[in-house]
Amino acid sequence: MTAHDPVAIAQALIRCPSVTPAEGGALACLESLLKSAGFEAHRVTFAEPGTPPVDNLFAKIGRGAPHLAFAGHTDVVPPGDAAHWRHGPFAGEVSEGLLFGRGAVDMKGAIACFAAAAIAYLGGKTPAKGAISFLITGDEEGPGVNGTVKLLQWVKERGETFDHCIIGEPTSTQAVGDTIKIGRRGSLSGTLTVAGKAGHVAYPQHADNPIRLLVAMLNKLNEPLDDGSWHFDRSNFEVVSVDVGNPAFNVIPGEAKAKFNIRFNDKHTSQSLKALVEHRCRDAAPAAHFHLAWEPASESFITKPGPFVDLVSAAIKDVTGRKPALSTAGGTSDARFIKDYCPVVDLGLVGETMHQIDEHAPVADLQTLTVIYRKVLERYFA
Repeated sequence: MTAHDPVAIAQALIRCPSVTPAEGGALACLESLLKSAGFEAHRVTFAEPGTPPVDNLFAKIGRGAPHLAFAGHTDVVPPGDAAHWRHGPFAGEVSEGLLFGRGAVDMKGAIACFAAAAIAYLGGKTPAKGAISFLITGDEEGPGVNGTVKLLQWVKERGETFDHCIIGEPTSTQAVGDTIKIGRRGSLSGTLTVAGKAGHVAYPQHADNPIRLLVAMLNKLNEPLDDGSWHFDRSNFEVVSVDVGNPAFNVIPGEAKAKFNIRFNDKHTSQSLKALVEHRCRDAAPAAHFHLAWEPASESFITKPGPFVDLVSAAIKDVTGRKPALSTAGGTSDARFIKDYCPVVDLGLVGETMHQIDEHAPVADLQTLTVIYRKVLERYFA
């Protein structure tokens, strides 16, 4: 494995079967690489009842400000049936200019690019000013309980502070660097349970069908939540499951449930949305007996365009000639935790094949992303 070669680093990481929550050797591989380049590295394991222990890595070189962190995860989703892959999911093979393997895109490839960029930038020396660090977790694809949240708390207790952070999630859409994620929508999930009265379908006068009430509520909840905002599209309500647990054709059920998720913009908070959902349910069926149960939520956030976003955009344009789009679309990332510590953006590979059979990244894209990260470092510490 060559320290300056992102493809070789990515291959070494992919060959570690680090399916959440297994470390699989990936963090050990990265730790060894960074230590050889002069980084001080710490492996820390977190656990709590009901969740598996998770190994994490914090590595740093330099001290003081400015402090630029690179964050990511070496854990990957299961590969599925390996027989369906053109190349083994953990073989890390290069074929026809493509690097194949689970995590090539999400996101061992980006970790390899940043490691190669940082090592090449440092040239065997400690930064003349400031610090570079890696925050690498092992459960981003899992519960997200024993990874970034606790690693950030652990680092803070050591007295570390960050000025800015880049996450290597696959944000690009058509070409490397065409999109930066400068924020993320919030996410709120809940279960709506409507009570009725069970009975025989032939005698509906003696029953109260909760499905009618549930449908009325869901129709009301499907009405637009807003018209979007300056940096965000419209908030989106989606029903993901409707259940009554009734196998019979001649029984009116006594209860009906619906599970839903709302991806919301900065016009709402999770608390304001909870109130809005309850109000709409009550408005749709004033006499209904219902209950709302909520899952832990993540709030929307935005890293407003300014010097840091401009610096990253300029580095991309230096390399590709294109000015990247600034986006808040898509799912969540660990940026939702890091934003409480410093401004953060997501910048990574094209995400088209992430989580798919035959996940792959073009070798040329890995090389381009490495040069972009190197330009970011050069501009950041200029």
